[in-house]
Amino acid sequence: MTRKTLHLPVAAQPSVQSLVDIAKRGEERGYERAWVPETWGRDVVTVLTRIATETDEIGIGPSIANVYSRSPALMGQTAATLQEVSDGRLRLGIGPSGPAVIEGWHGVEFDRPLRRTREYLEIVREVTSGETLYYDGDVFSLAGFRLRCDPPETSIPVDVAGMGPKSVELAGRFADGWHAIVFTPEGMRERLEDLERGIDLGDRERDHVRVTLSLTACALEDGERARTLARQHLAFYVGAMGTYYRESLARQGYEEAANDIAAAWSSGDHERACSLIPDDLLDDLGAAGTPERARAELEKFETIDGVDSLAIGFPRGATTEEIEATVDALAPER
Repeated sequence: MTRKTLHLPVAAQPSVQSLVDIAKRGEERGYERAWVPETWGRDVVTVLTRIATETDEIGIGPSIANVYSRSPALMGQTAATLQEVSDGRLRLGIGPSGPAVIEGWHGVEFDRPLRRTREYLEIVREVTSGETLYYDGDVFSLAGFRLRCDPPETSIPVDVAGMGPKSVELAGRFADGWHAIVFTPEGMRERLEDLERGIDLGDRERDHVRVTLSLTACALEDGERARTLARQHLAFYVGAMGTYYRESLARQGYEEAANDIAAAWSSGDHERACSLIPDDLLDDLGAAGTPERARAELEKFETIDGVDSLAIGFPRGATTEEIEATVDALAPER
């Protein structure tokens, strides 16, 4: 059975406590993990620490911590500390993000994302092992230090995010899991072939690599409101977040729609950008509508062979009450 996790809101919430409360609600409703995104709002470490200390069972994880804004050694220290404060509930998600955020917000050159991600992953593992670090890579060279505290008693799984064939292959070859986002069912099945190729190249077992698919979901009694929110969310990502999401949709058969949405958004006509999202694209990328419709839409993702977990996310414009309603309507205990 496909597990369900929560992908906490990417948009700014009223307070850190608001995010903690959603995670606590998720724990009560049977969700397995609370993923916390990190963009240009609240930092993920502080929020995850609060969630860890105010919950008992739900897993925690960043989705996704980028590999440019923190050194890999610092991320290893951070992961070890989060594993300690959460009593072993951490699953680390990392990825390169994209040039719009890395260069525009962090002021760091978006250089060699795949190589950097692989080395970052390897260094984090070495740091959290507690062994003295000796690493000589193409991007990073480190030597002579080890954690100045006990390493985690429970090893920390590390997932890698990716949308393109090579990044997904990398996840299969080296990581403990692949974190996918903005995929249609058919696009997901196609990209799972790249994951399998990476697993074969790494001479690994398929059961050792977990696949998590993040979906935008909105389940409200006012189904049209739910679909409007989902459209606004998708238009923002296609139009305002660089080329990555647009290119991913093009590979999945929606090139014309993606280009039209991006063009309308960049011209400032956000309403038109939303109107250019056809119903089939909206349904192919998430689950939005009345609770009954949203649950039915989720089924097509739950039946994808190779997907282990669905991360239920929320539109940027959803209110706290709408987020809570969706958490309840799509809870795994139903």
